Amino acid sequence: MKRFSEDHVWVDYRAGSATVGLSTFAVAETGPLVFVDLPEQGAVLAPGDVLCVVESSKAAVDVLCPVAGTVVEVNSAVAESPELVSSSPEGDGWLCRLGEVDPTDLDSLLTEAEYDRFLTAEEDDG
Repeated sequence: MKRFSEDHVWVDYRAGSATVGLSTFAVAETGPLVFVDLPEQGAVLAPGDVLCVVESSKAAVDVLCPVAGTVVEVNSAVAESPELVSSSPEGDGWLCRLGEVDPTDLDSLLTEAEYDRFLTAEEDDG
């Protein structure tokens, strides 16, 4: 089950764990990434905690964790090649995997259709 936060982070939940990454929209807004500071394996995060920091030529941005969980894996390929997030944000450019995720945490996140409507509303307001 894939969900999105209003902070442009996606979560793909499967059987107690969740893969987390930046949305295609977020990457388009920040520009090509030149550095990613991934979380430490074992870190316990709550919704709204800083998950990691990404840096482009435009700015450094805190990526906020959309759900509670424990970091069980980080995408080392992204640490070595930050441009992977830019080229495949919702695929090979995932940031980390969280364990011990409560599926009810996803109830506060947007479905893909809701996220698309959210983006459209942001564009209309901006």
